[in-house]
Amino acid sequence: MNAPNPAVVTHIVEALQCARRLLFITGAGISADSGLPTYRGIGGLYNNQTTEENIPIETALSGSMFASNPAITWKYLHQIEQACRGARFNEAHTIIANMQDHFEVCVLTQNIDGFHRDAGSRNLIEMHGDIHDLYCTQCDYTATVPDYTNLQIPPACPHCKALVRPRVTLFDETLPSDAIQHFYRELDQGFDLVFSIGTTSIFPYIAGPVVQASQTGVPTVEINPGETNVTRYIDHKLTSGAAVSMRQIWAAYQQ
Repeated sequence: MNAPNPAVVTHIVEALQCARRLLFITGAGISADSGLPTYRGIGGLYNNQTTEENIPIETALSGSMFASNPAITWKYLHQIEQACRGARFNEAHTIIANMQDHFEVCVLTQNIDGFHRDAGSRNLIEMHGDIHDLYCTQCDYTATVPDYTNLQIPPACPHCKALVRPRVTLFDETLPSDAIQHFYRELDQGFDLVFSIGTTSIFPYIAGPVVQASQTGVPTVEINPGETNVTRYIDHKLTSGAAVSMRQIWAAYQQ
């Protein structure tokens, strides 16, 4: 992975010096330095075009499949959780959380790994949920688990024996209304600087804030090794990894 471009870092620091409210939009790439794969799926964690059942992964991880054959959906949810198991938040997550002491920070993440929460981000919108938060599909049982080691897959509710599921947004399911309303409230207040980190921005609600910022003169930063759906709207682009990029930006800002 290449080192951050010093000139770009300087421009980002100059934008930070003029900013009060920051928006961080993050995807699977920010967790790459934690050892998580950046391939596609719920929150960015799957790559295969088809599953062992010879169906698209989007179908296996869909709300309709969960309704008709939850064992298949749970099989691949379990695989995603196994990819997260043993990993923890990295320096990029930590720095974003530490920036709360200097700025008003909002984090909008596609990720379901829970790393932003664990790192201490408070104003956090987990648009796709957290794979560690479970709830019963029939009663009011909820639980937060560190991993799925002690779960029978698919798990049954200890209270009513109905099916339990993680609080994540599956394919073809609507986004959680509380998360959407929270984000709209944040957008209404406006931002002085918008970061897009480790996401291809294929979803309109992920790309939209970057496009809106660009159109209204708000500086934008992208940290991503490749071109994305929002790159053309970006003022300052770093192709280095998220952790090293945030480390360099934060160190330069604090000088």
